[in-house]
Amino acid sequence: RGDGRKRGGAEEATIGVLDIFGFESFPENSFEQLCINFCNESLQQQFNKYIFKLEQKEYEREGIIWEFIEFPDNQDILDLIDKKRTGILAILNDQCSLPKCTDGTFAARIYNVCSPDKRFDASTLQRAQGRFTVRHYAGPVEYGTESFLEKNKDELPKEASELLASSSCPFVRMLAVGMA
Repeated sequence: RGDGRKRGGAEEATIGVLDIFGFESFPENSFEQLCINFCNESLQQQFNKYIFKLEQKEYEREGIIWEFIEFPDNQDILDLIDKKRTGILAILNDQCSLPKCTDGTFAARIYNVCSPDKRFDASTLQRAQGRFTVRHYAGPVEYGTESFLEKNKDELPKEASELLASSSCPFVRMLAVGMA
């Protein structure tokens, strides 16, 4: 498909590639890797939906003879991470809004709520270290809960807010008020 760019008088053709298998698993994984891996799980779900589920329904509707393709559904992983009230991110948001919560109280809460899930694991050793494993579509990833609350809050440093508030530009000062 052309993108409208011209090269030597002719439209240049390009191909865009999306790496849906860009999961991150390092020796140490934290909040950032969980967010990236959640996005990749979502992309995998979209890929499955549009390439497998909808195409196969279209084949059935058109009466095309074909062999059904089995493929894994990762909705359970998306629910583990993002389900309202019981997902890891919902629990994290709740913990961030409560006074005196720590990474330890967050870890205890996810162990309590998520342990029955087949995609979640936290051995005794992992629990002692504030760690847990999510069995992603692409494979298991162990996460450490240290700094999850701080990273999720993503607060602007006080100095940056003060700098914005001292601006001579009214719009920039207004931004500082909205961040207070």
